[in-house]
Amino acid sequence: MKTVRVVAAVIKATNEEGEPMIFATQRGYGDFKGGWEFPGGKIEEGETPQEALAREIKEELETEIVVGELIDTIEYDYPTFHLSMDCFWAEIVSGDLVLKEHEAAKWLMKNELDSVEWLPADIMLLDKVQSEL
Repeated sequence: MKTVRVVAAVIKATNEEGEPMIFATQRGYGDFKGGWEFPGGKIEEGETPQEALAREIKEELETEIVVGELIDTIEYDYPTFHLSMDCFWAEIVSGDLVLKEHEAAKWLMKNELDSVEWLPADIMLLDKVQSEL
């Protein structure tokens, strides 16, 4: 089975009340169109996971981020490929999170993380994200 290596950003911010919230995006293309995920993408030849993540967020969301700590590496078997996803905390440096490849996006509070239909691999990260918020 083919392995696909990707990176994902768990973009964290705080609302007006100082409560943490996480940015989630809804896929606008492909086999998993309509599913919710943490934004990111494939690692290109010669890139570190952190470099790939900064580039992908710039391309997909026209936003510059600072990539923080690795949260976890999710290993998940989809029917036609194995996904290896390095997931990092991230914060916005500049930009307005313009949706170029996604159908929708929303900021979710800790108690709202299970309110969207996450893709299977992304679901595996939710417990760690919730426990650290």
